[in-house]
Amino acid sequence: MNTTLKQFGFPPHPVDSYKYLVGDGIVNLVVRALPANHRTEATINRVIAAERQEYDRNWASKTCPYEGIPELLDALTERKIPICILSNKPDEFTQVIVKRFLAKWKLSAVRGANDETPIKPDPSGAIRIAAALNLSPSVFLYCGDSCTDMETAKAAGMLPVGVLWGFRLKDELIRAGAKMLIEHPRDLLNLV
Repeated sequence: MNTTLKQFGFPPHPVDSYKYLVGDGIVNLVVRALPANHRTEATINRVIAAERQEYDRNWASKTCPYEGIPELLDALTERKIPICILSNKPDEFTQVIVKRFLAKWKLSAVRGANDETPIKPDPSGAIRIAAALNLSPSVFLYCGDSCTDMETAKAAGMLPVGVLWGFRLKDELIRAGAKMLIEHPRDLLNLV
């Protein structure tokens, strides 16, 4: 995002601040990142288009699964527990990212934001995933590292599990509705 902002002559943000700028889809990221006096519809749309191109070119440069995720996915697969992904990234990017980094595992559902899957915390995507698997939302552990994830889980009727290796802090996740917190991916195995 900083590269895109610089292209338009806007100031960049400290990298740590992106923990609070990302997570609610590209439109919200761009709006939050732009200076308040430049948040016109035309500017927002131009910056979104440029950011999509920038992300398309560089998304994989520093991307990798968190420590412990491959082992968790192995264990869930061995136990025949369905694994699903719901992201606020645009669906086309979500599919490419999952294919690149998670192709080894059979995922039951992968959804990113599109016309049929509005961005979280709208619970529609989570509810559609449950319906596609012919499972009640109440049997899902919904793991996430943001307040948006916890709000989505609650709204979908799923158990909100906050993960502490991601973007947000313990207290924030609890305030957002996390019913359980885990510190390492392997800790999820104690809950399933």
